[in-house]
Amino acid sequence: MATLLTRRMLLRCTLGAAALPFGPAMSGPADANVAESRIALVIGNGAYRTAPLKNPPGDAGAVAAALRGLGYDVTLRQNTRLPELIESLREFSVRAPKASVRMLFYAGHGVQVKGRNYLVPIDADPQSEADIQRQSADVGEFVDRLSAIPTGVNIVVLDACRVNPFAGGVIVGPDGRRLRFRGATPGGLATLDAPVGTLVAFSTAPNGVALDGASGKHSVYARHLLANLPTPGLQIEQLFKRVRIGVAEDTGRAQVPWESSSLTTDFCFKSDDRGRCG
Repeated sequence: MATLLTRRMLLRCTLGAAALPFGPAMSGPADANVAESRIALVIGNGAYRTAPLKNPPGDAGAVAAALRGLGYDVTLRQNTRLPELIESLREFSVRAPKASVRMLFYAGHGVQVKGRNYLVPIDADPQSEADIQRQSADVGEFVDRLSAIPTGVNIVVLDACRVNPFAGGVIVGPDGRRLRFRGATPGGLATLDAPVGTLVAFSTAPNGVALDGASGKHSVYARHLLANLPTPGLQIEQLFKRVRIGVAEDTGRAQVPWESSSLTTDFCFKSDDRGRCG
């Protein structure tokens, strides 16, 4: 009941934020030299009791540092439990209308249930598919909240499909028992259409599974994202195209990132030496 109330509180608070004043409209290309507010929420969850992940906390730390270097006001959260995950998303949603660029980067477990995508905190202990929904954060609700802001750019990056610990309707509990429930959860994440003014980037194709880094300190997706973020004048669509090519080559096309975009303005994480994007 406590987790259900927490999720309801998040929804009420984020909807209530709609009454806040909106930030200024963007005019022309967005770049790090424009006097505007850029905020980012960066989350890396790896310390799961079931199917722990090596890379997400380090991926999140590196992405947070890169974004700070590009002028973002960054909130970094690592190994979040459900209350902290929910509160982080709520706080970001409250701040979002005052910013002209809003970015979420999430690395960790992500699960789809009945066509909706959920970010999984490290303390999740579901005994059914309904528990997954109650004990995780709904990405669609968060994206819907951002899309209600009529100005600015929303960027949602999900490196969240490395492995599905609940695939096939089987959960391995902390005591090693294998629990089976009806309604298998497919691998990877479901398709999520980006609303107007939003780009959603996934580390692999719908229903696919991404790779945690077998060697090195970053996942293959985070490594290529970090390599391209500081490129001057690189439009965001071209940036993610480069990431997709690099990841596909490194994995023999076993993992191919994809994006859904409805952006209506040019955007670069960093402008070129003339202050231009593109």
